[in-house]
Amino acid sequence: MTNSDLDAVVAAVRERIDPDEAERRALAAAAAALESRVHDALADLPVDADALQVGSTARGTWLSGDRDIDLFVRFPADLDREELETYGLEVGHAVLPDGHEEYAEHPYVKGDYDGFDVDLVPCYDVPTASDIRSAVDRTPFHNAYLTERLDDDLAADVRVFKRFLKGIGAYGSDLRTEGFSGYLAELLVVEHGGFESLLRAAADWSPQVEFDPEDHGTRSFSDPLVVIDPTDPERNVAAVCSAENVARLQHYARDLLADPRESLFFRPDPPALDADGVRSHLDRRGTTAVAVVFDCPDLVDDQLYPQLRKSLTGVADGLDRRGFDVFRRATFADTETDGEGQGEAVLFAELSVAERPAVERHEGPPVHVRQHAEGFYGAYEDGDDHYGPFLDGDRYVVEREREFTSATGFLESDALFDVALGKHVESTLKTDGYDVLVGDDVAALAESFGAELGRYFAPRP
Repeated sequence: MTNSDLDAVVAAVRERIDPDEAERRALAAAAAALESRVHDALADLPVDADALQVGSTARGTWLSGDRDIDLFVRFPADLDREELETYGLEVGHAVLPDGHEEYAEHPYVKGDYDGFDVDLVPCYDVPTASDIRSAVDRTPFHNAYLTERLDDDLAADVRVFKRFLKGIGAYGSDLRTEGFSGYLAELLVVEHGGFESLLRAAADWSPQVEFDPEDHGTRSFSDPLVVIDPTDPERNVAAVCSAENVARLQHYARDLLADPRESLFFRPDPPALDADGVRSHLDRRGTTAVAVVFDCPDLVDDQLYPQLRKSLTGVADGLDRRGFDVFRRATFADTETDGEGQGEAVLFAELSVAERPAVERHEGPPVHVRQHAEGFYGAYEDGDDHYGPFLDGDRYVVEREREFTSATGFLESDALFDVALGKHVESTLKTDGYDVLVGDDVAALAESFGAELGRYFAPRP
């Protein structure tokens, strides 16, 4: 690989992702019109406030086709929280009369203007990011920090890096993705001075990887990737980024450097599977699939997916402890119901062992550990519901009745609620019930989750 090979690929990618002049003009005109509307709305309020465009479209790091405009309305730091929310919504609805309210740490208005998706967010105008009263108060400081450091070349490299992260499936700081945020991507490009140098560095990372752009030298973090927020020394910008996504960036950085190609930036998902495709994979693999299927709890994704992952881990641990060896596992959820009722969520596992004998081996302590050995022997000395105790080497052993001889029996029993489940997942299972699918029956999931099953059975880094 030569530098010119990678340069040619980057140039081709930029042809596809850089906004053209018409797109830039349209966005600038829309942003200016929205800011004017904000100022008009603020004129009717008894407080001094201003509007600030933030985010990638403010810094020139947005990709062609992105239609997001983020406007923050900064209110005095001594304003009561309730007044901030009231005034913020009042301005939001005045600027976006057809908009709707959404809620992050506090409510804001989201709507459409001239084909652009607009978020109009109230925040406090605090002196430093360390003085924030709500999480969104940091954003103007992020904007100012990067605006000072991003020139046209670095902004272009940020766009390429973002497209690369999207192509490999590692872009997004939501708790479903656990990947790289736009702000993190920008900081990493600035820190390394460009896209290629960032790739070469990432290819050799050995987590824990730490960057402290402003040399704050503050507290330590346990995350695999640590990027101290240059505007807030107590915050790791990469805190949500999973070890898997750090490894994913490393893998594809090496791949792209070894074989530069445009396709890595625009990888399609594997084909969705139909029911026959799912059955074919299970037949080929010789595993037994099980799935716990239930109504999706009414939560936003950032609340839902941590609970689904916790529940999946709990169920898998419960299966493993009972001898139904979990080969691989995944969780799926349909949160886009289009008003057609509640979507479904799935805890999915492939098992190497689906059925076990009616008895299980239970080892006791060595005979020479007298107190524990005598207690074990005494507990099993009488009764005809087990075999033993007998000696195997220097240990007492009994063979006792197994609680569950099939994975299905365990999953359909109340013992399922003894494992660690997410709070809302557990309440949904108890209140609304759930279905257990086993073997070929899981192929029915392809109707709703064909894309997810396609990715599951065509795994890649």
